[in-house]
Amino acid sequence: MSQPSAHPNLRVGIDLGGTKIAGIVLDGEAEVRAERRVDTPENGYNATLEAIIDLVMALEAEVGASGLPLGVGTPGSVVAGTGRLRNANSQCLNGRALGADLEAALSRPVRLANDADCLTLSEARDGAAAAHRNVFGVILGTGVGGGVVVDKQLITGRNGLAGEWGHVCLPWPSAAETRQPPRCWCGLDSCLEAWISGPGMTADHVRRGGYDIPARAIVERAEAGERLAGATLKAWLQRVARAMAMIVNILDPDVIVVGGGLSQIRWLYSEVPKIWAQHAFAEHIDTPLVAAIHGDASGVRGAARLWPLDSDS
Repeated sequence: MSQPSAHPNLRVGIDLGGTKIAGIVLDGEAEVRAERRVDTPENGYNATLEAIIDLVMALEAEVGASGLPLGVGTPGSVVAGTGRLRNANSQCLNGRALGADLEAALSRPVRLANDADCLTLSEARDGAAAAHRNVFGVILGTGVGGGVVVDKQLITGRNGLAGEWGHVCLPWPSAAETRQPPRCWCGLDSCLEAWISGPGMTADHVRRGGYDIPARAIVERAEAGERLAGATLKAWLQRVARAMAMIVNILDPDVIVVGGGLSQIRWLYSEVPKIWAQHAFAEHIDTPLVAAIHGDASGVRGAARLWPLDSDS
């Protein structure tokens, strides 16, 4: 490993997405000193590794530093004991020791966490959930994920699975949902990711006889009064509410914070709390449901915060 950086208050964060790789340098006061974004390579693991390395070097050059601690948010989880990635919907990452490979190439320590963990850590530290102790964070987008932070500390669990909300079955399914459970990319039926992700909303719309259009377009059509799109959106909100009621029953968090592209659906915050009370095991539920303050930047900020900042003390 290289010698400690001469800039001890700076941290590099990388958010490794399916289409974009975002990077920042965060200082001790959680201010962004540099930021860049590149397209995720389409030609495999080695190209992705090189893209991350080049991005880190470019960010460090911009702030005049080298050897900074590096945190990486990944679309999957790390296998305890081996450090290899699993369950990433970017298939080229699965089975790869991304952290060890980056450490070897960059000669500095690297910490990895699931992208939903990074979002939750960011929002619990200085975002929408900063005033709360027990935080459940959710990504609703191309994929579905979750993370748990208690007392500002990320909880990963014995097997590194804490918060893996996207790959449990849809709770309290209707008869129709039981008859037609969608197959998740992970190989199981009826995972939340297959139901309430953006592609999951699109697939449900097609099953109802609609066009194969993005979730954003379905919401726009629903808001314009199109009946079929409205039915798809209503069913999606019902499923999200049931899924979150399950979390309330198990974890009873002080707040649920939502990021990802679907977090911009305004009906989420007004309608889901009305519905989840029907399934939560209490007469009254007052859990706040809030949008991530840092938006698309929550993941990359949380990746940098895998290393404590001065502002964390």
